Amino acid sequence: MKLHEYQAKDVLDAHGVVTQPGEVARTVEEAVAIAQKLHDEQGVDLFVVKAQIHAGGRGKGGGVKLAKGVDGVREKASQILGMNLVTHQTGPQGQLVRAVLVTQAVDIAKEYYVGVTLDRTRSQDVIMASTEGGVEIETVAEETPEKIVKVWVDPITGLQPNQARRIAFALGFEGAALKQTTKFVGALYNAYQKSDASLAEINPLVLTEQGDVIAIDAKITLDDNALFRHKDLAELRDVHEEDPLEVEASEHHLNYIKLDGNVGCMVNGAGLAMGTMDIIKLAGGEPANFLDVGGGANAQTVEAGFRIILKDPNVEAILINIFGGIVRCDRVANGVIEAAKNVDINVPLIVRLQGTNAEEGQQILKESGLKIETAILLKEAADKVTQALGVA
Repeated sequence: MKLHEYQAKDVLDAHGVVTQPGEVARTVEEAVAIAQKLHDEQGVDLFVVKAQIHAGGRGKGGGVKLAKGVDGVREKASQILGMNLVTHQTGPQGQLVRAVLVTQAVDIAKEYYVGVTLDRTRSQDVIMASTEGGVEIETVAEETPEKIVKVWVDPITGLQPNQARRIAFALGFEGAALKQTTKFVGALYNAYQKSDASLAEINPLVLTEQGDVIAIDAKITLDDNALFRHKDLAELRDVHEEDPLEVEASEHHLNYIKLDGNVGCMVNGAGLAMGTMDIIKLAGGEPANFLDVGGGANAQTVEAGFRIILKDPNVEAILINIFGGIVRCDRVANGVIEAAKNVDINVPLIVRLQGTNAEEGQQILKESGLKIETAILLKEAADKVTQALGVA
């Protein structure tokens, strides 16, 4: 689950990470009130108004603006709130801006990058840092990989003080800034770990003209599987930033990700789902989605899956691929029939059953009187997808 910048900064603040002060506003008047408060209490006259969407590249898209004085905040907030912000991460459709973060502008001497994520190849967290702050880390990794320093954290011993200092030294900090950065890295890793995040990224981390080390921007992605431990963080979810079909699927406890293809797939198990998508591509089609109905597929989950898949206008066929392990294939077959009677399925439907009571399930489908193509082998299912799509 992704957090907005202002939410990520709240999480970081709670763990001692120094961030740029500011507040979120959802109306122009709220933005003006925040600016007035900063002016009255701290004498701030130069502000930054930042669009809050789950995408990078906001500045290039016009979603981050410098504002002089309270009147400047009114002007910039009016321009950003309600705009359809298009960045390289939103795609051409863009994202509606419903909130802005109003912050105090900072005198920047130098920009850096610091991030924490899981290195699955080593089964260890890795802290990455670079002197190329303000630039997409993927671009740095591709063009100048030597400018990225990495430190891996042993899950037994945790982050050691010398590792945090190594990051600070690698970024070229000295004196008081070195001590601040060492403390910053430790606090960032602590925030990442304590919130069960899969990513905590500061880009840019800045050294101000006054010699302070501050997080100007922040991105945190939480591990969905750990949200049951963080009910307060789970409440930060913004469904407006997610695909409507993925939101609907989550309400039915389905794992759904929309793709750009023409074949809807409904599968039980993530590994089988990946294999099914490969089969679809081999058949000459493109998967329209990843949809895992879980081990206990029944009529209700299958019906919900049908409704979600068919809301995608690009879907030209549906392939159901179920392995009967936890659930018996005959029960799945009855669930498919019951669901099919309640949903107008206007595209070819191929059902492949394998595992416990697969033959009984096949027979139930054949005798249902519904337009359902059945298959037992993956090759057979692939061939029927090819036929349904009219692909040679």
